[in-house]
Amino acid sequence: MTTQQKTRTLTMAQAISEAIGQEMERDERVFVMGEDVGKYGGIFSATTGLYERFGKERIMDTPISETAFMGAAIGAAAEGLRPIAELMFVDFFGVCFDQIYNHLAKNTYMAGGNLTLPAVVMTGIGGGYNDAAQHSQCLYASFAHMPGMKVVVPSNAYDAKGLMIQAIRDDNPVVYCYHKGIMGLSWMSYFEGSTNEVPEEAYAIPFGKARVVREGTDVTIVTLSQMVQKAVLAADTLAEEGISAEIIDLRTIVPLDTETVLASVAKTGRLLVADEDYLHFGLSGEIAALVAEHLDSVRLKAPVRRLAVDAVPIPFSRPLEQHVIPQVDGIVAAVKAQLATPIGL
Repeated sequence: MTTQQKTRTLTMAQAISEAIGQEMERDERVFVMGEDVGKYGGIFSATTGLYERFGKERIMDTPISETAFMGAAIGAAAEGLRPIAELMFVDFFGVCFDQIYNHLAKNTYMAGGNLTLPAVVMTGIGGGYNDAAQHSQCLYASFAHMPGMKVVVPSNAYDAKGLMIQAIRDDNPVVYCYHKGIMGLSWMSYFEGSTNEVPEEAYAIPFGKARVVREGTDVTIVTLSQMVQKAVLAADTLAEEGISAEIIDLRTIVPLDTETVLASVAKTGRLLVADEDYLHFGLSGEIAALVAEHLDSVRLKAPVRRLAVDAVPIPFSRPLEQHVIPQVDGIVAAVKAQLATPIGL
């Protein structure tokens, strides 16, 4: 950020909407489609104010048919437009599984590189507000598992704007995941820390560049999305007991910034992966494997630990939901356990 840039404090929802609006002004090929993205402004306010500025031909409310509008977005991208298709809840990707996995992700490869699909799938992720099993998952690792799509998961307003602009300008399919609990919505209880200063000017944040949120020497906490705010609170608690935690916000998981992760773990000698996606066969395992494959240059002082959602649907009950989704106290406990369990020599 340069000193000449004017900044204001924005919520993540405001930052995303501003990014889309600036790109729509810059490029007439950009448009938005999805359920309630128009007059309503998006159920999580990611498109608030855009319908009034650009009209119904560029901010298009669609029927409740994810398969139809996702297919339409793929076709529009193939014809040279740059659609942003909002999948209201990431959980609904099962409805349009074929369109995303077998067409959006693969058609450029199937066409021998003669076809580009510059489409953004924007979607709400995460739980913590009692919306139960079909509206509370993260699932970004599912998209990362399938080759052909970039996967973006911002944790704050500044990153949300810069990463959205980069996503719209990218010539490849991008899945852009925003956590509902850090959008800054007044009707939802959310963690502070995601609302911050954002430049008025347009700017792009390159994919594959993680952010060191907090420097530390005793343990590396690799995380993303709302878990960043939880990790910061956990680090504050740990600091009171003399434990110094370094926090890495991945920002994107495709591409993944392996260099920043490995450099941090090489410094601290300990790794905790804190993730709101599922534990089994997910992001936490990928990061753990990354470090394990580089033990020639990374010396661990303790076994790697993973903190994520176990293999159960997200419960509706608030106490059960809070138990299933990793919380601040869980991060603190995991770090303390790691410090108390050195690798045997």
